[in-house]
Amino acid sequence: MTACDGGLIIMLDDKFRDLHLSNSAKILEKPPGPRSREMLQKQDHAESAAVSYPKAIPVAFAEGKGATLKDVDGNIYIDFFAGAGVLNVGHCNPEVVEAAKEQMDKLTHALDFPTPIRMELVDEVLSVLPTRLKNIAKLLFVAPTGSDAVESAMKLAKFNTGRIGMISFEGAYHGMTAGAITLTANKALKQSLMPMIPEVHFLPYAYCYRCPFGREYSECGLECARYLEHVLEDPKSGVVDPAAIIIEAVQGEGGSLPAPDEFLKEVKRISREYCVPLIVDEIQAGMSRTGKMWAYQHSGIIPDIMTISKGIGGGLPLSVLVFDEKLDTWEKGAHVGTFRGNVVALAAGVATLRFIKKHKLWNHAKRLGEDVFFPYLEEIQEESRFIGDTRGKGLMIGVEFVKDKKSKQPWTEFAKEIRKACYQRGLIVEIGGHFSNVVRFMPPLVLTKELAEAGLEIFADSVREVENANKDAEFPTLTSQLS
Repeated sequence: MTACDGGLIIMLDDKFRDLHLSNSAKILEKPPGPRSREMLQKQDHAESAAVSYPKAIPVAFAEGKGATLKDVDGNIYIDFFAGAGVLNVGHCNPEVVEAAKEQMDKLTHALDFPTPIRMELVDEVLSVLPTRLKNIAKLLFVAPTGSDAVESAMKLAKFNTGRIGMISFEGAYHGMTAGAITLTANKALKQSLMPMIPEVHFLPYAYCYRCPFGREYSECGLECARYLEHVLEDPKSGVVDPAAIIIEAVQGEGGSLPAPDEFLKEVKRISREYCVPLIVDEIQAGMSRTGKMWAYQHSGIIPDIMTISKGIGGGLPLSVLVFDEKLDTWEKGAHVGTFRGNVVALAAGVATLRFIKKHKLWNHAKRLGEDVFFPYLEEIQEESRFIGDTRGKGLMIGVEFVKDKKSKQPWTEFAKEIRKACYQRGLIVEIGGHFSNVVRFMPPLVLTKELAEAGLEIFADSVREVENANKDAEFPTLTSQLS
C-alpha cells in the first residue's frame, strides 16, 4: 500500500466512521438469542416454507447502521452481505433517510407522471453513465425489483428483434420471476417447473478456475467466447437466433466471478457482428461495487441494454432500464406497472447517487479491496488446506473452498460451516457458487478499514476453527494425490 493509497482510505474512514453502530462486532448472547429464537419460531409458523435467509443465518434483526447490524438480543454484527448487495451506501444512510422522509411529506405515488424528483433522478442516472452510453441512452423506470428489470429488458429485446430465443451463461442469476428464472442457471430452482419461456440456451462463462474446456487462462484463446460465436454461426448448433445475450460482468450468485475483460470485449464484438442486442445485468455488480460505477466499465464495452436495481434505491425497491435509443420502438403503454418508479424510492435513488458521487465510493471499494481484503485473504489462502481460489473486484469477492487444492473437488459443507462460525462470532457472510462452496464478501461500500480488518479477523478465526475440526479429514481424491 502506498502512502497515497493509505491516505485515501483513512480520509474516507473519517467521513464514514459515524455511520456505524460500532467499530467491531459485539456478541453479548450466543446467537440465536432467546428473542431471536422466539421470532424465528413465529416466522416459521406463520410464513411460507419459501423463506430462505433465516434458515441459514438464524437471527432476527432490530437495527442497522452503515456496515453493522444489531439483533433483537443486542448482539452487533459486521455486515459483509449488505442485503444481497442492496445497501451499497449502508444501512439507514442518513442522507437517504432524510430524502425519503422529505418526499413522504410531499407526494408518495404518481404512476409515471413527471415529478420534480423523477426529473432529478433522470439527471442523476444520466450523470453516472459513460459518455458513449449517456449520449444515446433512454431510461425506463420499471417495477420495483431486479427481476422486473430483467423481464423488461428481455421484452424490449424480443419486441425489437422479433425473435424468441435468449442466450444466458452457466452460473448466471437474473431473478426469480417467470422469465428471469428461466435465464438463471440454477437447476435446483427450475427442475420442478415447466419451462417458463422457450429456447433459452446456457453457454460457458469465463470461470477460469474451473474452465469447462480444461484450459488455462491467457493460453486458452478465449475458447468460451469462441464457442459463443460457433453456436451463432453454425446453422446446426441447435441454438435459434436469439433476441438477446444477457450477461453479468461479475457473476454474483455464480460465485463472485469476474469475467476477464478480453472475454467481455469478445462477447460484445460477437453480439454486434451477429446483430444480437447485449444485455448487461448490473443489478448486483453495479453502483460502484467493483471499483467502477458499473462493472462492465473495466472492459470498456458499452451494453445495448443495462439493468439496474438493488443498490440504486439505498434500501428502497427501485429498478431502472437503460438502453440505446435505437431500441425505443415501443408504443405508448407497451410496458406499464403501478409501482413503476415509486416517488419515495425515486427520492432515495437521487440521494443514493449523490452520496456515491460525493464520496467517490468506487475508489473506496477499489482501495479497500486491493489494499485490505485481497492481501489478507491471500495470506489466509496460503495458510489454508481448503481454500482453492480467491477472486473478485473491488468489494465483490469470493473465496472458494475445496477438499483438495489439486483436484478442486468442491466442499459445500465446509463453506456452510464457515458461514455459521462467522455468524456466531459476529460477521454476516453468505455463500454461493456453482456448488454452494464459495463464501462471498459484499459489504456496504461505506465500510471502514477498521471494520474491514475486524471482519477479516473473524473470517480467519472461523476458517482456522473449521479446519481444525477437520484436521484429520481424508478424502479419496486427496489420498490419491499424495500416494
